[in-house]
Amino acid sequence: MNKQLNKRLIPSIWLSITVGFFYLAYYIPRENFWLTFSFYSFLFGGMLVLYFLSAQLKWQWIFVGGLLIRLSLLLAIPKWSDDYPRFLWDGELVKTSQNPYLETPETWLQNHTEGANPYLADLFEAMNSPQYFSVYPPLNQAVFYIAAWGANFDTKTGILILRVILILGEIGVFFGLLKLFDHFQLVGKRLILYWLNPLVIMEITGNLHFEGLVLLLLLASVYMLRKNRNALSGGYWGLSIGMKLLPFMLVPTFFSFEKTRKSKAFWVGSAIAIVASFAWLLIDNSWVHFLQSLKLYQGKFEFNASIYYLLREVGYWVKGYNVIGELTPILSGITLVGILYFSWKRRPQDLLQLVDLWVLIYLFYLILQPVVHPWYLIPAFGLSLFTGKKAFMIWTFAVIFSYQAYGDPNYLESPVFLFIEYSMLALAIYWDYFKTNSKSLLPT
Repeated sequence: MNKQLNKRLIPSIWLSITVGFFYLAYYIPRENFWLTFSFYSFLFGGMLVLYFLSAQLKWQWIFVGGLLIRLSLLLAIPKWSDDYPRFLWDGELVKTSQNPYLETPETWLQNHTEGANPYLADLFEAMNSPQYFSVYPPLNQAVFYIAAWGANFDTKTGILILRVILILGEIGVFFGLLKLFDHFQLVGKRLILYWLNPLVIMEITGNLHFEGLVLLLLLASVYMLRKNRNALSGGYWGLSIGMKLLPFMLVPTFFSFEKTRKSKAFWVGSAIAIVASFAWLLIDNSWVHFLQSLKLYQGKFEFNASIYYLLREVGYWVKGYNVIGELTPILSGITLVGILYFSWKRRPQDLLQLVDLWVLIYLFYLILQPVVHPWYLIPAFGLSLFTGKKAFMIWTFAVIFSYQAYGDPNYLESPVFLFIEYSMLALAIYWDYFKTNSKSLLPT
C-alpha cells in the first residue's frame, strides 16, 4: 500500500479504536451482547489492520498508543465482571488485621455487626459469591490491601488503585515482550497483537483481572533463564503460582528441560518464592477454607466449557443428572496425565521450545475445564506470540461469544454460540498441531 496513504490511515485507525474502547468500557453493558460483539469485532479488526499495515511502526508509537487507551479507561466501573467487590472486601479485612480466609462475607456480616459500615454493605450487595470463602491467594490479598488502604471507603478510588497497579504490570509485560522478541529475533510489531488486543485491554485494565501479572512473572522467569540467573527465574515462576496457582501445572516442563532440571538454584529460588507466597495460609489454618473454596469452584461452577459440556450431556443421558462431581476429578486426572505426557514427549531443548510447551499445556488444560472465563486465556496468549501458533490468538476473538450468556435473563449459555466459538478454536488447533506444512500467521 502507498506509504502516504498508510501515514494518513494509521492515525485514523488508532483514533477510531481508542474511541471504540472508551465507548465499550463506559457505556455498553455486558447484557447488550450484540452491541458488545459489534464493538469487540470492530476493535479486533482494527488491531489486525494496524498489525498488517504497520510494517515499520516503531515500538514507541505502539506503546504510547496502547497506554493512552488504557489510561482512558481509568475511571470506568467494570462492566464485564463483578469480581472487584470481593477484591475490595478482602482488602478491607486485611487492612483491619482480619483474616479474609476465616469467614465468608455472609458470615462475617452476621458475626461482626459492630464492624459493619455502609461501604462494606455496598460491597456485599455487589458481590457475586458472598457465601464462599475467599479463593484468592495471599499475593492477591497484598494487592487488595493496597487498594483498600488507599480507597478510604470509596469504591471508585479502590477500583482506580487496582487499575493503576494492573496498568503498571501491563507496562512491564510490554517491555518484557519487547526484550524477548529482540532476543529471539522476532518482529517487534507482534507487540500490537498483545498491546491492542481487546480481550487483554478489557479484561485486565477494564475488568481488573490479574492474569496480566501472571504473564509478567512468567516472562520474567523466561528472561532470567536467558540471563542464566536461574534462582531468580525460579523465584519469578514461584511468584506466578502465588498470584494465580495455575502456573504450578508447568512443574513437569522444568523437569523435562535440562537447564532447569539440573539447576539447584532454580529449585531453591522456586521453593523460597512459593513458601513466601503461601506461608500465610498456615495462619489460623486458613488453608482449610482456601482449599474448600477451590474444591467448590472446581466441583460446582460451569461456564464456557467445551469437552466438559459434551461429557456432561452424556452423563445426563446415562444417569439422568448433572455428573459434575464425578466428571471433574476424571478430567483433572486426564489433564495431569496429558501434562506429564507432553512434557516427556517434547523435551524442550531451548527456551522457545519450553515456551511452546507451556502454550500447549495451557491449551490442553483449558479445553478440559468446566469453567473457562475469557481472562484465563491471557497468559497463554501472550506466551503464544513467541511460537507463531494461532489457536490462542483466534480464541481471544472467539471467546467473546461466551458473553452471550449475560444477555439472557437466566444467564443461560447458547449451544449455538458455544459451537461457533469452539469450532473456530478447533480449526485453529488443527492448523497449528495437525496440518502439515502450515505457515504461521505471524512472520518470524
